[in-house]
Amino acid sequence: MLIYLNGFLKCGAPLVPFFSGKSESFFTKTTPGSYSLTSCPQDRLYFNSKLRYSSKSVQVVENSAIDMGAKEEKADSAALSSYDDVMDALSTLISRRRGDRSPTVGSRDKLEQVVSYLKILGLEDKIKELKVIHVAGTKGKGSTCVFCEAILRNCGFRTGLFTSPHLMDVRERFRIDGLDISEEKFLQYFWECWKLLKEKAVDGVTMPPLFQFLTVLAFKIFVCEKVDVAVIEVGLGGKLDSTNVIQKPVVCGIASLGMDHMDILGHTLADIAFHKAGIFKPQIPAFTVPQLSEAMDVLQETANNIKVPLEVIAPLDLKKLDGIALGLSGDHQLVNAGLAVSLSRCWLQRTGNWDKIFPNGSNETDMPQAFCRGLATARLHGRAQVVHDLVSDQQDSMKTPCGDLIFYLDGAHSPESMEACGRWFSSAVRGNKSLPTAVNGYMRNGEFGRDFNRVSKQILLFNCMEVRDPQVLLPKLVTTCASSGTHFSRALFVPTMSTYNKVISGASAIPLDTRRKDLTWQFRLQKLWERSIQGTDAALDHTLNPDGITSLPPHDFLCGDAPHCGGPAGGTHITSSAVMPSLPLTINWLRDCVRRNPSLKLEVLVTGSLHLVGDVLRLLKR
Repeated sequence: MLIYLNGFLKCGAPLVPFFSGKSESFFTKTTPGSYSLTSCPQDRLYFNSKLRYSSKSVQVVENSAIDMGAKEEKADSAALSSYDDVMDALSTLISRRRGDRSPTVGSRDKLEQVVSYLKILGLEDKIKELKVIHVAGTKGKGSTCVFCEAILRNCGFRTGLFTSPHLMDVRERFRIDGLDISEEKFLQYFWECWKLLKEKAVDGVTMPPLFQFLTVLAFKIFVCEKVDVAVIEVGLGGKLDSTNVIQKPVVCGIASLGMDHMDILGHTLADIAFHKAGIFKPQIPAFTVPQLSEAMDVLQETANNIKVPLEVIAPLDLKKLDGIALGLSGDHQLVNAGLAVSLSRCWLQRTGNWDKIFPNGSNETDMPQAFCRGLATARLHGRAQVVHDLVSDQQDSMKTPCGDLIFYLDGAHSPESMEACGRWFSSAVRGNKSLPTAVNGYMRNGEFGRDFNRVSKQILLFNCMEVRDPQVLLPKLVTTCASSGTHFSRALFVPTMSTYNKVISGASAIPLDTRRKDLTWQFRLQKLWERSIQGTDAALDHTLNPDGITSLPPHDFLCGDAPHCGGPAGGTHITSSAVMPSLPLTINWLRDCVRRNPSLKLEVLVTGSLHLVGDVLRLLKR
């Protein structure tokens, strides 16, 4: 495996290539932390012709190699390592650029790889003792898993939850008893796995790609923490997914299916359903939600072939909750909650715990109070989440809640989830108009009366990966919101802040340098948006500064609904949307807008990408 370190290549082998002019040399590791510069025959060179090397002096490169050795020595000792060292190590496992998706390898090869890693870690037999709930799906699988974990935790069990992706910190993927694993324990389990796999890498065993490593790390954590139940969310697909090394789960679930990841799973709903049904195991009960017939036929056929009892579960009836609201917002969560209730009930029954927990013989139609508590307290960042911004008063360092700027966060990125997002946002906005909203548990004096004197505007903050189809996503969002009477005043398109070639922590520095940002994709999104709103390919004014940074719109860009409001007189500036130079500048610009205009209330929907939602959460947290 080749990775970058300080601008140079580091190899899994002891040779580190360095190119200077026409000569080719290698640093050879002589002792731990020490490297010497040696020449190497041309026929022993291994390099990617696309890589570029800087013309630094040999002395500078030698210093870098010495530093490299020091970092390796530090990584060998968990006691001396920092959390950032772990992030650097994980980053070396990113095997391909996000969005660069080659066809998936055969399931047998991939799963055999994962099994080999489990053997190295001594986990192959131990994971068979885990009592697993395994959940796949296109949308709602993460929410279903979170509901299951909360239900069983409220029933008194020690729970482990593995989900993906993380939004702010990689530790979010591993929850023990409802909380992200502590940094101390994460470091301990990480280095135990890393060192064993690294030792075997010397014998020709390759280090696992990132998601495979995180999967085996999850199993390591759950085994060592002695959880009673492990709730495992499939990463992508099902049949070929790294989590599918689970041979005998207690129960399996398939959440709602739709068209997503077609470049990997296939271009028909039947193809996608085939991959999702790959988590079914012979004679292990499985549950799913109502699906389109094309998908349901495949699920049912797969289940019949391996004698899986498959049951279709209706959305949860709110009457069973006795007025208690679900912890995850949106009508679509009733579908996920219904699936979670059935999965949890089945898990309790098959593990012999139902009669112990409910000795009075609760029947199939009863909703135990522990289930209600779990459904009400379930939490998942970035899914139908409302965050009231906290801004610092310029005269006071204390942060106070600002009802003028509210962020509605939902990581929808498929047509089906975008429609659900639109319905939720419209409903949430209507609720805010009719009811006073407590911010972080309290209300500012006069907040309710003051709210009626403000002009509310709905703003879209959007980005999506280039493998998505914005020509489907944006119109779906616009029409869904419009059908509920919600219309966006403005749309803002931002470049990503996350770096897909590096794993970052919640405490990582936030990059503020926006120079040389390629905004081509954001301009394309803006053009599609204007077409959706106005029905025409209007001319867009993309004024760039000499240093390559796009100018921020003037603060009165949000002042009204009149055409060209805030734009140059007689110009062609399209004011229903704007391409923004960076996400941090955008958040600060929105804050400035509400500070300068006390009568303005901004309700900002952040959607299109879980990574965008995570970036916004990181910024608001700061």
